[in-house]
Amino acid sequence: MSLLYLEEFGKAFVPKKIRPGLSKYLAKAGIDEVPYKFFGALFWATAIITYFIYVPGIYPVIKGKSVITFFIITFLSWFLIQVTLTIIIIISIYFYLNIRIYKRTKLVEDMLPEYLALVSTNLKGGMNFEKSLWAAIKPEFGILAKEIGIVSKRVATGSDVGEALQEFSDKYDSPILRRSIDLIKGEIISGGRITGVIDNLVSDLKKTKALKAEMTAATLTYMIFMAVIVIVIMPALFALSKQLLGILLKFGARISTSLQAAKTTMFTFSVANIDPYHFQLFSIAAISIIAVFSSMIISTIEKGDVKGGLKYIPLFLAGSIIMYFIFSVILESLMKGIII
Repeated sequence: MSLLYLEEFGKAFVPKKIRPGLSKYLAKAGIDEVPYKFFGALFWATAIITYFIYVPGIYPVIKGKSVITFFIITFLSWFLIQVTLTIIIIISIYFYLNIRIYKRTKLVEDMLPEYLALVSTNLKGGMNFEKSLWAAIKPEFGILAKEIGIVSKRVATGSDVGEALQEFSDKYDSPILRRSIDLIKGEIISGGRITGVIDNLVSDLKKTKALKAEMTAATLTYMIFMAVIVIVIMPALFALSKQLLGILLKFGARISTSLQAAKTTMFTFSVANIDPYHFQLFSIAAISIIAVFSSMIISTIEKGDVKGGLKYIPLFLAGSIIMYFIFSVILESLMKGIII
């Protein structure tokens, strides 16, 4: 793989100006180093895909052109295809990393009350604050344990505990974590009784967590109602509309044929130029859009954030489209007996 110069290509396509910001962003997702080799592999992968698109799709069309035209079209098509593929892949990775960051943030928030309770217990046992942080680290705290371990190591190597905690809170987009760290830092600076502040924090965090659980339970009925509408009722209505459209078109064609056979000029009847296949494409597009936005609304109701329910999007999308085709088959078989 070294022959492909993956790391060199990766560094070439990542400007130095954005490297610090990219490193901080990846650190939020638990990636400690910028994966330059991955970016290099991405370049080669998109180049190979572009080749297999260009050779059978574009080359046969332009091979008879003049040399200048051939090279201009080749350059532009290759560039646009590879850039488009790269953008699509990067956007997909960006969404994946955002979901991963969100999950890590929620795990830290969930474990924070239990961890602070242990810190308070250690402080009451006579330990200083720095040792209490280190002694409270347990494997079951997962990501939080790792982050506090980094904070403790920085403090042990001479960094200020307040600065180390601030770097930790800045790493996650969490108002709960940020407010907790700010309160602890303020108490450390003022020299007050930090155990009382931590105990109050633990109590407030547990109350907030319980309140969120109650709110989620209270809105469960609305979420189920919306899910039934999106996955069952909406596809059924679109499938029924498709079948009714087919019946009306056939009925209209029969009336038009009858009038022409009767050679009457008093009435004219024309059939609307609507293709049921186009209506089916419209139905799938409409169902997909409604399913995506409905899943976002449900995630906002349940989690308070769109990111928390992105996992619902593929479920709602696939479920609603599958139900549309199922209802289409069922209704088509039921309406075969209708005489038109």
